[in-house]
Parts: sequence; C-alpha cells; structure tokens
Amino acid sequence: MAGVLPYPTRATLHPVAQTRIPTRVETKGRRNKDAFKMAQTAHLAPLLPPCYPCAMLSYQHAFHAGNLADVHKHSLLACALHYLTQKDKPLSYIETHAGRGLYDLTAPESLKTAEAATGISIADQWFSHDHPYHQRLSEARAIHGPHTYPGSPLIAALSLRDTDTAHLCELHPTEVQHLARNAAPWGAHVYNADGMAKALAICPPTPRRGLMLIDPSYEVKTDYATIPKSIGHIARKWNVGCIMLWYPILTDAPHAPMLNALTEAHPQALRHEVRFPPARDGHRMVGSGMFMINPPYGIESETKFLTDRFRGLH
Repeated sequence: MAGVLPYPTRATLHPVAQTRIPTRVETKGRRNKDAFKMAQTAHLAPLLPPCYPCAMLSYQHAFHAGNLADVHKHSLLACALHYLTQKDKPLSYIETHAGRGLYDLTAPESLKTAEAATGISIADQWFSHDHPYHQRLSEARAIHGPHTYPGSPLIAALSLRDTDTAHLCELHPTEVQHLARNAAPWGAHVYNADGMAKALAICPPTPRRGLMLIDPSYEVKTDYATIPKSIGHIARKWNVGCIMLWYPILTDAPHAPMLNALTEAHPQALRHEVRFPPARDGHRMVGSGMFMINPPYGIESETKFLTDRFRGLH
C-alpha cells in the first residue's frame, strides 16, 4: 500500500499529542541508501496510540496530490534544500502542515479528482534528470512504485543528510498516523500538534541553519488573517531561517490582504506566483504562490524556470 509504509519496531512512541520517532539512518551523505532498505523491509509495528481530541479538519491532500500547485511548491522546496545542503553544515527542517507524506496516484481519492493527470503527469517532462525535484521523484518511485507521489515530508527526507534534523507537524489524527509510518525510516520527529504553535515552540531550532515550510490547507479561513502575525513571531525568534509560505491563488483572491501584510513586514522577501488553468470546471484554484523569507542563494533561477514552464500551459 503506497500511502502507508511499515515502520521499524525499534521506533519509540511517546504519549499522545506529540509523537517522536527518534530512529535515524546514518550514512556519509544523504540518508537514502540505508533508508531505502528500511522502507522496503521494515515490519509493521503497532499503530500509534489515539490522538488527543483536536479540531477535526476534513482536508486530506490525497485528493490533490501531484497537482500543478504541488509541482510549483515541491520543485521550489527540492531546489531550496539542494542549495542549503551544498554547505557542509547541518540544518533543521520544520514543516507545519505535513500531511501523510506519501501518495498513491492510482488510489480512488486521486482518480476522483484527476488533478495529478493535469499536474505532474504533464509537468514531469519539464525537469532534467539532474534537477533536484526530478531526483526526488525518481527516488520515491524506486522505493514505492511508479505511481507514487512524494509529499513535502518525503521530498525533504530524501534531500537531507545524516547530520540534519527534521520536525514534521500534522494535526489531522488519521493523517499523522500515516505520516509517522512514512517518515520513520528517515528518523524524523513527528508531532500530532498545531503546526504553527509547535514551530514557534521549536524555534530557534538546533541546528540553527535551516528551512521551514508552512503549507496550510486554508480550510480554516482565519488562516489568511493570522498567518502574517505568526510568521512575524517565528521570524523574530529564528532570524536566520529560510521560511517558505505556500498559498493558493483562488478566483476571489483571498490571499491578497495576507500578502500585502507579509510584504509590508518583510520587504526583502521573495514572492513567486504562477498561474494555470483550473483542474476542472468550477475549480477555484487558478494559481500557486510561494512567499520566501531569507531565500537560499540561487533560488531565483528556479523561479524564472518555473515561470517559463507554467506560462506554456496557457
């Protein structure tokens, strides 16, 4: 089952509300080779204990995995991590809304919306074999099969080294169980917690270098109003961190006031947006945006590349 990966019986499960799996795969470079073996041969361990009662969110990314917004978001993430890992210094990776981390594009959820068919199925040919995003896709498919799509947690896990640390937050009680299993071979710390609150508690992380991906579903409409303030608190505590905020571009532009507030507070940040046709009739999402504080050097070339590729869709 591509969406759920068995995890090692060595994993230590802490009490509910915060699940930490300290298993780490040690290699000299990126943690891929041994983790591949663990991912393929690990035996099923007991399920996570029940989560604390929390706000029941209905959003599940399995219906949207591999769409054009994912292509935009994940290619930028893969390139940013590629640039950061060129220095021989450890880094921290923090993700506030991780989802399950691994998706099967032949699953009923994916087939129901067919968003991958108008997303990664088309965009796959855009990227050269040495492009970081193409490499992460190929590595994930080598482990889990040709119809696998890696979410941002797995893209990060495949990019990081044994000296790096990953913190993954997910509030949805079912998704976090999938996430814990899928992330376990890579030694990630998984938290069943509100991602923004947990990120603020972690910052400044150790190591201090690093990247945070904030990727809400925006199902909670107040996110647009609260995110600028939350990012302001995080940026003050972690002024050297690269903070990447993804946002959808919808037909009624609810992101506009949020972006105005963020741009005023962080005038040196990099903002990149792409537009694309709706995935189906009546679909409100017509683009994807990324707001980057302290973007890694070199990411601008990737934004130009993506602008050209997305422009060709129209």
